[in-house]
Amino acid sequence: MTPPYHSGVDEIAGRWIPLGLVYLAAAARQARVTPAIYDAMARGDGFGDVERRLRDTNADYVATSAMTATIDAAVRTLELAKAANPRTVTILGGIHPTFMYEEVLAGTAAVDYIVCGEGEATLRQLLEVLEAGGDPATVPGIAFRAPGGTITATARRPLLDDLDALEAAWDLIAWDDYTCLAIPGSRLGAVSTSRGCDQGCRFCSQQKFWGRSWRSRDPQRVADELAYLHGTYGVNVFLITDEYPTRDRKRWEALLDAVIAREMPVHLLMETRGADIIRDRDILGKYRTAGVIYVSVGIETADQGFLDAEGKRMATDEVREVFELLRAEEIVSEGSFMLGFPDETPASINRTIQMVQQYNPDIANFFTYTPWPYAEGYRDLEPRIRVRDYGKYNMVDPVLEPEGMSMLQVEVAQADSYRRFYMGKIIEFMTMKADFRRDYLMGITRLFMGSSFVMRKLGIGLFGKIPAKMEEMRRGKDESRQLTR
Repeated sequence: MTPPYHSGVDEIAGRWIPLGLVYLAAAARQARVTPAIYDAMARGDGFGDVERRLRDTNADYVATSAMTATIDAAVRTLELAKAANPRTVTILGGIHPTFMYEEVLAGTAAVDYIVCGEGEATLRQLLEVLEAGGDPATVPGIAFRAPGGTITATARRPLLDDLDALEAAWDLIAWDDYTCLAIPGSRLGAVSTSRGCDQGCRFCSQQKFWGRSWRSRDPQRVADELAYLHGTYGVNVFLITDEYPTRDRKRWEALLDAVIAREMPVHLLMETRGADIIRDRDILGKYRTAGVIYVSVGIETADQGFLDAEGKRMATDEVREVFELLRAEEIVSEGSFMLGFPDETPASINRTIQMVQQYNPDIANFFTYTPWPYAEGYRDLEPRIRVRDYGKYNMVDPVLEPEGMSMLQVEVAQADSYRRFYMGKIIEFMTMKADFRRDYLMGITRLFMGSSFVMRKLGIGLFGKIPAKMEEMRRGKDESRQLTR
């Protein structure tokens, strides 16, 4: 199941399939345990709904996963499971508990086992051992409390060699719950064509989770899966969940060709590196013919020095070409940017928003720089971290105070960035020629402006402007005093 966590930003555009649970449910079946998927997050359920569901089902096992932002909600979910039935075995997986298992197990008695790393093979073996009354210490890839309360971690399990061998429990999905809100009447699915990323971005959690590895599926098998989900369940919009789907150009083009050959009326949403869009300029027509209608690219900042320091292999002067190429193929482009770096200043944020306006993606997201507690360099940044509530580690709420700005200034700058970008875009969207891209962008704009989360953020920006400006002036005076001493 998913924990009932809501940050406000993910829900604006759609209700997303919990693809990891689809694979894990199939692994439970292989262990001869009858699975069910309960997606409290997508349903908009709260903890009261979760508690009733747990009491009604009285499950032998309850499993959930967590990233840093959802860890507290996940733990509370398992605490409710134990309260409903103390004999229920609780299992937790995901990136945060993988690296923070000692903290999690020390902080609650409600988590029996933590699956560390890639979960399918580990969950299957763990369930088989538990069902047989065996010793969980024989299962690689888990952490748990041994008799006597000692926290124990078994050897790390190697990554799977063959991703195409994974089974998926698609029949357990409540398909009516999932839709792309910007495409009326759509049924939204998800597909994984690869796992991992071998890039070295220090601020990214995925490269650590996958050990900077990258594995891919067979293009024909992926196309077969898309055709099956379209034909069987009526899915017509797919999110490609890969961290880096285009890494191998030959394999990626073969996948596009395989999807084109099946002539399916489907739309594909994806993210990838801007450099690969430039690399693929001669086959971007295949992207569009295959159904790719939306590409998200992480640009992060206008500060080339910071990109280089963080291992983000991208030149800021390439950004304009990325969006121009996508625009020429009528593919909706999204640029994601980060604010609130440790050395951020109001001037550097202004440079970033100016770059965004100049390069003109269709959609822009302004996230806050969030240091993960298990990431490289976290201890160096810890003196500047002001928020310890993991629920705020969602890249929406600031948790780190830059040396040259206050937390309020970062939040006001975030709201101001959204305002400055979208006030100029609305007229552009309205004057576009009437086609799919215009309709999609108008739909996203309506959803964005109708979001209570967005209105709250913009309100913080509006009412925080004067206090933030006063804070900027105070800091300037303090720096001036130091210089004159």
